[in-house]
Amino acid sequence: MDPLIVSQVLLWLVVIALALTVLALARQVGVLHERIAPAGALMMGKGPTIGEAAPAITVLDRAGRAHAVGAPRTDGRSLLLMFVSPTCPVCKTLTPVLRSSRRSEEGWLEIVLASDGDEATQAEYIAREQLDAFPFVISTPLGLAYKVGRLPYAVLIDADGTLRARGLVNSREHLESLFEAKRLGVASLQEYFEGRARLPAA
Repeated sequence: MDPLIVSQVLLWLVVIALALTVLALARQVGVLHERIAPAGALMMGKGPTIGEAAPAITVLDRAGRAHAVGAPRTDGRSLLLMFVSPTCPVCKTLTPVLRSSRRSEEGWLEIVLASDGDEATQAEYIAREQLDAFPFVISTPLGLAYKVGRLPYAVLIDADGTLRARGLVNSREHLESLFEAKRLGVASLQEYFEGRARLPAA
């Protein structure tokens, strides 16, 4: 047999083998995608209990407006407390997400940013990240009340003062998982998917 024909046949066999390998890998990726549940905000062990009254504390934002965190709200909207810091790199990447959520969710949600530290540093941070549209609270007691240990950290409180969800938020998906947890009536998406996994097969 002509060596050229042999090499062509061998080349086609290699191409077919590679194509089959790629198809098998693609199938495995699909299987893994189905098995892995979406990751939600990581709820740390310490902190107030979901479903109970949120710790009540009144704080002033930088504009001098009082915010009665944990108290029933007269406007009927929920409150998202977003704990951030000028030195937190992830907080910076979440800034566009917060702006977007503030616009898209404003019918049912108010977002209040919270931090601690000196006024000048926070003012510089607000100006640099263009956060003037948000109520901004500088309060160490607020972070202590909600047992905030790592940032960025979010706390979602219903209009009636009930703590609905909380967790470490590193991405848009994490933030939106808090909204989804509220909609589903669960403490976190992890709890929801664990509950579904325990259901008997149909």
